[in-house]
Amino acid sequence: MASDGWRPLPAPRKGAEAFEVTPFGRLARAHAIAVAGDTLVAIALAGTLFFSIDVDQARGEVFLYLALTMAPFAVVAPLVGPALDRATGGRRWMVIGSSGLRAFVCLLMVRDVDSLLLFPEAFALLVLAKSYHVAKSALVPTVVHSHEGLVEANSKLSLISGIVGFVAAVPGALLLRFGGSEWVLALAAIVFAVGVVVAWGVPKVQIATEPESAEAKAELRGAGVLLAASAMALLRGIVGFLTFLLAFSLRTDGSPTWHFGVVLALSAVGSLTGAALAPALRRQTSEERIISVLLVVVAVLAVIAAWLGALPGAALIAVTVGIGAAAAKQAFDSIVQRDAPDANRGRSFARFETRFQLVWVAGAVLGIIPMPMWLGFLLVAGVSAFAGASYAAGSQGMRDVVQRRVQRARRAASGDATTVAPSVPPSIATPPRPGDDPTVVEDA
Repeated sequence: MASDGWRPLPAPRKGAEAFEVTPFGRLARAHAIAVAGDTLVAIALAGTLFFSIDVDQARGEVFLYLALTMAPFAVVAPLVGPALDRATGGRRWMVIGSSGLRAFVCLLMVRDVDSLLLFPEAFALLVLAKSYHVAKSALVPTVVHSHEGLVEANSKLSLISGIVGFVAAVPGALLLRFGGSEWVLALAAIVFAVGVVVAWGVPKVQIATEPESAEAKAELRGAGVLLAASAMALLRGIVGFLTFLLAFSLRTDGSPTWHFGVVLALSAVGSLTGAALAPALRRQTSEERIISVLLVVVAVLAVIAAWLGALPGAALIAVTVGIGAAAAKQAFDSIVQRDAPDANRGRSFARFETRFQLVWVAGAVLGIIPMPMWLGFLLVAGVSAFAGASYAAGSQGMRDVVQRRVQRARRAASGDATTVAPSVPPSIATPPRPGDDPTVVEDA
């Protein structure tokens, strides 16, 4: 394995071998099928107790099971995650297992569509889906050739999510209309079962051969990485909050079912747009500025959504947060790639995804608390504005520190070149390029 944690992949093949599926292609196929299954489950729930049970009773059930979903992540992340990293094919087995278990749970839901057992089963699917995404994020760095390929691969997977979501929604909606939720869940079970077969093709990779070193841990705790992770976590919490705020608010207002469809579709459009927009934004400015600007945009449009209210406001904030969350995630991935060059990418992405999931659940718990929709939108605006301003200020502060260190290094070099090495970290011994944002700094 290369010293920086990347596993070199074979050079592109020619002739007949060119038709063979690449490691990334195998992962992309498994991801597409997993997204299709998740989309069908979401459509099936639209015709179940989730949208027919009394709102107050539903809040209590959802609050209980959301709280319970936090426990597995709190335990699995620090204990099982590193062990799976060190086991050959560990993350691959997590992808396979999550698909198989989701197929089984979907079959149980077919039986329990009109039972309160649907709630724990649905949230079991939630945990399994999020576990899959943690494993997928850990596998991405092992199926690309270079640092530059990571951002492109993540962007492609996000685009696949959006496109497949739309494609899978067509048969799902038809089955829901003419057959009912049971038929949609049965189809989802079949899709997840196919996903098990396809996931067997994902390459077996031993992501980390030994426990994480102190140096790798220090890199993941770099100031820039932690600042970006904090901003991204708040944005992920907003996504969880809005998911349940909109679901319960539209139900409380007596909105027809098609309103849910509009909001869900626009959220998917936003995610697709954000994934496609991220690479273009990165060519124009730094990753830090992308995250800061997106958070400010979310804050401004959330205020407008609060003023619009009802379906127009819900539609606006759904597409806005969809774009912001998707594009910011690509920028965050790039920051981890750039600022933690010697740390194992698989482990770092898995760790951050787990933390983001915990914040998502915390935001979802807050979202089921009864409140006017406009107030929830203003809360989103306030959190986004705080996150954007604090992240911009923190990034600027680190740039100032780096610049002072560079100036001290130049002065020291002009007097005694031997003093440069111990006084200035190697990563900032030379001036940053325009647009660069060095973020891993040591205490002065």
